[in-house]
Amino acid sequence: MKISIGNAPCSWGVEFAGDPRNPDWRDVLRDCAAAGYRGIELGPVGYMPEDPAELGEALDEHGLELIGGVVFRAFHDPAAWEDVQDAARRTCAALAAHGARHLVLIDSISPRRAPTAGRADEAEHMDAAEWAGFRDRIAEVARIGQDHGLIPGIHAHAAGFMDFEPELERLLEEVDDALLKICFDTGHHSYAGFDPIAFMQRHKSRISYMHFKDIDPKVKARAIANRTGFYDACGQGIFCNLGEGDVDFPAVREVLLSAGFEGWCTVEQDCDPTLDPDPLKDARKNRAYLDSIGFN
Repeated sequence: MKISIGNAPCSWGVEFAGDPRNPDWRDVLRDCAAAGYRGIELGPVGYMPEDPAELGEALDEHGLELIGGVVFRAFHDPAAWEDVQDAARRTCAALAAHGARHLVLIDSISPRRAPTAGRADEAEHMDAAEWAGFRDRIAEVARIGQDHGLIPGIHAHAAGFMDFEPELERLLEEVDDALLKICFDTGHHSYAGFDPIAFMQRHKSRISYMHFKDIDPKVKARAIANRTGFYDACGQGIFCNLGEGDVDFPAVREVLLSAGFEGWCTVEQDCDPTLDPDPLKDARKNRAYLDSIGFN
């Protein structure tokens, strides 16, 4: 069995393609390879070149494989559907051009949900009609991904409408396994207040891709108590180095081994690009930690 470890531009603070604080994409590729990774995600579409020749040459230069990419858009908002579709088609085209496999679908942060990130009992919920449209938009983008030869996976994310475990379970029940897999993020599941290991054990046959993220329990407790916004919590260090938070990564490894999982697990240590003094150092520490517990 082969588990490969990659990284993603969000570990260098890249969340939005047009953010002037972003590091140069070439520097991220260089650092990723230097830290010992052999694969990287695309990042927000438009951050890396959409010209296959330009990006392909740079990936080859650093010995990196393109793993997958994320559509982080407002699936919850019918008025944003055109933007969601545009991002999906551009992302799919970029991934397919480089033989990447994983299309990750994330509902972006909603003002209606941001104040209750990590607070499942207080969160506002969609009515039946809103939910049906939300579910169907996710399924439609999954079909776009399949049309491009990709494996679509749903990813729960703090402060969106696909955040808490019951919402994720409901979607998995209503959308066929053949259409939609799971990109499971260990850190967001913990942020939401649920047990990542228990969820993985129940759904290990549907997990096609992993995001490795850890959570500092003290920062999480403060963020929830103070209703801190997601990006502010990132700046406060809620996503700590792997092995320093509350996610049991040796247990994660055991679940993956027991499931016969093969493929990529991608480190995502979301950070503020202006506040993290040395993302390369963090990337190296995360790689070393994973090596130390048998992910090598």
